[in-house]
Amino acid sequence: MSPKVSEEDLERLRSNLVTDAKYDRDYLVLALSSCFIATCGLLLGSAAIIIGAMIIAPLMLPLRGVALAALEGDWFLFRQSAIAVGLGTIASILLAWTIGRIVDMPESEFSLEILARTQPTLVDLGIAMVAGAVGGYAKIQPKLGDAVAGTAIAVALMPPLCVVGLSLSQASWSFARGSFLLYFTNLLGITLACMLVFIWGGYYVESSRITRAISSTLALTALVVVPLAFSLWQLVRQVQLQSTLKSILLRRTITVGQQAELVQAKFDWGQDPPQVRLQVRVSADDPITAKQVYEVERLVEQEMRQRFELIFEVEQVEQVRSQDTTEDKEIPDSN
Repeated sequence: MSPKVSEEDLERLRSNLVTDAKYDRDYLVLALSSCFIATCGLLLGSAAIIIGAMIIAPLMLPLRGVALAALEGDWFLFRQSAIAVGLGTIASILLAWTIGRIVDMPESEFSLEILARTQPTLVDLGIAMVAGAVGGYAKIQPKLGDAVAGTAIAVALMPPLCVVGLSLSQASWSFARGSFLLYFTNLLGITLACMLVFIWGGYYVESSRITRAISSTLALTALVVVPLAFSLWQLVRQVQLQSTLKSILLRRTITVGQQAELVQAKFDWGQDPPQVRLQVRVSADDPITAKQVYEVERLVEQEMRQRFELIFEVEQVEQVRSQDTTEDKEIPDSN
């Protein structure tokens, strides 16, 4: 912990954060514009469009006010910052919900950019804390500017909110819960990291208030650690199962290992049992039968002690050679 900064420096930071936390027309215009762009990018599955929305998203600005207000016990700054965060959150969800109702894209057609924000893990909490530390440090080091910090923080806030709205528009409650958990995780991670950076920089009033503020934030963060840890464990387990399943299919079965060429495997863990779509290429003279699929499913279940539903998407390949002609014809000159 660094020595306390002067009263003038602390008041200067507080004044800047009060300005950042204003929920005026400019704030709402930036929030809604960012939400509209991010929602369109999510629907189109375009990372470039989503990045464009991150640049103008203002949601990170009042979060630093929440962090300093908690350290100081400043009710005015905390209330103003919390209202700004709340208004931006509600407005963004409503706009994304409206766009989702208009487009009416079913859950089954959601892009990978949307699905990637429905299953947060502890990794996301770590990213949020690093981003929050960058944002807090940039605020106490004005020479760094807010642009870099704003871009780093915005990546963690606006897209999950848009996914909440899109999911609610299709009554996809599980996706909505997952994306909101990601948003809430990022809020806590960013706020906690900013508080730690402010303390490290000496921007606090009384040491006695620090323990209470940090303890409260850690308690809230602990509430999300359990589901995030479980989600991370589940993700790691899924990756291991996918690798094992592919190995079994390629090395232990004639159907996939020799008869067919495995092009791609897609896993749907939301089904019971988990569903695996195997895109394969086979010779037109040696098609895959339903009995073979059944036998492969039995082998996989015996080896992995878990049942999977295998769906083979077969692409038949037919070889055509000049020697296969039945008539002795002169091949015309292509020139």
